[in-house]
Amino acid sequence: MTDLAPRLRPLEAFPVQHEGREMIALRDPAGYTDAIMLLPRVLLEIVSLFDGEHSIADIQAAVMRRYAELVPRERITEIADALDEQGFLDSSRFAERRAAIDRAFLEAPTRPAAHGGGAYPLDPAEVRTFFDSFFAPPEGPGAVDGSGPGRPRVIGAIAPHIDFHRGGSAYAWAYRDVAERSDADLFVVLGTCHAGMANPFALTLKAYESPLGQVPVDREFAEALATRARQDCFGSEAAHRKEHSIEFQAVFLRHLFAGRREISIVPVLASFAHEALASGGRVDDDPRIPRFLEALVETIAASGRRVTLIAGADLAHVGPRFGDPEPVSPADLATLGDEDRAMLEAVEAGDAEAFFDGVARDGDRRRICGLSPIYALLRALGGARGTLRRYGQWPDPQGVVTFASVVFDAP
Repeated sequence: MTDLAPRLRPLEAFPVQHEGREMIALRDPAGYTDAIMLLPRVLLEIVSLFDGEHSIADIQAAVMRRYAELVPRERITEIADALDEQGFLDSSRFAERRAAIDRAFLEAPTRPAAHGGGAYPLDPAEVRTFFDSFFAPPEGPGAVDGSGPGRPRVIGAIAPHIDFHRGGSAYAWAYRDVAERSDADLFVVLGTCHAGMANPFALTLKAYESPLGQVPVDREFAEALATRARQDCFGSEAAHRKEHSIEFQAVFLRHLFAGRREISIVPVLASFAHEALASGGRVDDDPRIPRFLEALVETIAASGRRVTLIAGADLAHVGPRFGDPEPVSPADLATLGDEDRAMLEAVEAGDAEAFFDGVARDGDRRRICGLSPIYALLRALGGARGTLRRYGQWPDPQGVVTFASVVFDAP
């Protein structure tokens, strides 16, 4: 190891049981390594000091002060080397890994189906059966049956991005209305970037691959949007490589409209609202954000296209898996549901600022991971009102995820 003060990259850390022992698992949300590193809790004190500020000698001294025990320098170096080998340290070695992976993605003609074969099947017939099952009552809303004509047109929807096995029926509650009452042939899909980005928005012109065929990107629209936004909309394009929040919407849309009409998408990853919360400021303090959202509205108007906006967004993430000290009890679930539904009142009202303020009020205690795409959708829809179709929770005491399906009609 050449780094004198090892620094961990931004990682997900969560408790797990492994062979009867309590461990801490480290995972890379950006997908530059598929490895999951399991650390015994006894090593957590050491690894928590891998912050780029503590040298190996500093780490030895900190452990000595707390436990009156000298950890050999070689042991700390060994731990750091193991983490670095797997791509978990912010090091020159990782910089080379990231550059090679990003270069390969940016040079590829399309965006691969990164989660096919895991989150959903690769066989086309199996995918169709899989997605059709989400519509079946009582959990699902019923099959698409052509009952849309004569009802208001859908101009936007919030769908989950939780994996299909846990939230499939909630996708169906959003997308049944889209199938029945949207006349769009272009879908602007706003997705959470879980790994964060240097830029508030990231576009790509690459078609999204799926087992049901490619989902093409409307290049003319995307390029016009980037020009109007007056900022670098492709500087964080590599974030699309592994991010599932848009991929899940793309493959569902491909299934939904197969044999009905040709569609295209404009995939937009978003990461700005949590940054505003962390700084104690407002979203519009970064002028790139209102410029982009105004450009999106202008581009839709100028395109003459039939456009529907989709936000791929989950809600709360609570429990030890996400950093809370205690498991989630049934009483906690009830409280969580009440808090989520209160927050969703602002979403149904189409009020982006009230939605942001509601999350900011408690310091985002529930970790609303769809904050940026939902905010962007509400701003772009200009106050259009929505209807909550489905609210769901995946109640694992170690890590609860909540999600909702909301549909927005034309005024």
